[in-house]
Amino acid sequence: MNAVIDRISDGIAILLIGSEEAQVSMPISDLPEGAGEGTWLDVSFRINSRLTDEQYRKNKDLLDRIRRKNQ
Repeated sequence: MNAVIDRISDGIAILLIGSEEAQVSMPISDLPEGAGEGTWLDVSFRINSRLTDEQYRKNKDLLDRIRRKNQ
């Protein structure tokens, strides 16, 4: 998938992603060095198993506490 940096304002970049040009805002500091308005980027997603598992455990712990409180 590709994205282009449409514009930058106050340190925030507006990216147009994919053929539908979905708009996403992100800090310019999160983009590669040298990226600016008109720069095209390759975009890819990877599953972060560690963060996924960590959030699952937090949610499960919270649900368990709620259930115990309601008993």
